[in-house]
Amino acid sequence: MKKIQFSNVFILNDKNSRSLKIKNYIKKNFKITSPSKSDLIIVIGGDGFMLSALKNYNKYTKPFYGINAGNYGFLMNKFSSKKTLKNLSKANLVAISPLQMSVKNKFNKTKKSIAINEVSILRQSRQTASLEILNGSQKIIKKLVSDGVLVSTPAGSTAYNMSVYGPILNLDSKKLSIRPISAFRPRRWKGRVVSDKSKIIIKNLNIKKRPISAVADNYEVRNAKTISISINKKIKFNLLYDPNRSLQKKIKIEQIRKETN
Repeated sequence: MKKIQFSNVFILNDKNSRSLKIKNYIKKNFKITSPSKSDLIIVIGGDGFMLSALKNYNKYTKPFYGINAGNYGFLMNKFSSKKTLKNLSKANLVAISPLQMSVKNKFNKTKKSIAINEVSILRQSRQTASLEILNGSQKIIKKLVSDGVLVSTPAGSTAYNMSVYGPILNLDSKKLSIRPISAFRPRRWKGRVVSDKSKIIIKNLNIKKRPISAVADNYEVRNAKTISISINKKIKFNLLYDPNRSLQKKIKIEQIRKETN
């Protein structure tokens, strides 16, 4: 892992009291500047806040160091007034690429977004979704009747994907997880793990009666007709982690927990 040296930082913080307290601590110990002039962007909050920060500020091509002030904080580091400064000086860099989602809706308008964790295809009404799933021109499943389906990255495999009993993927696995949500037909279909070179296409087989939405992390497109999903390797998010709390180590811990439960 590559070590990062920095002297100027830009801070993004959530508005809760813990985030503000951590921000005040950081401000006392670092030179604060704009994102364009910074060596590092420090994000204080939870995972959702971190996802938004990555998408909005990655254009500055700076590494991100997350400090957890939310709940679980899988993408974040633990704050310690005694250790945070030391951990920052020894932090390891991990580069991840997001999913690229392209959605054509029922009006034949195309909308695009990226997803760091997952793309969720969800039923939009009381009716279950009726979906066809392909990997390029190869059919993965001809007709899936379910509440929806998830396509997850390794970094996101411990999030929504894990809650629907999807596999936890190693960061270096070069794989994506496709997982049904409450599959009705075929009831026993457990999904598929595919190469991260795949182009996954999901089609709504009944647009009028069974509308669906496509959600890239927290960006939603309603009344989706066709969804195309693939890794965008042109985009790299550079994340910094404490030496003893790397993202890969966190994933390993979740794998062990899943195996023992």
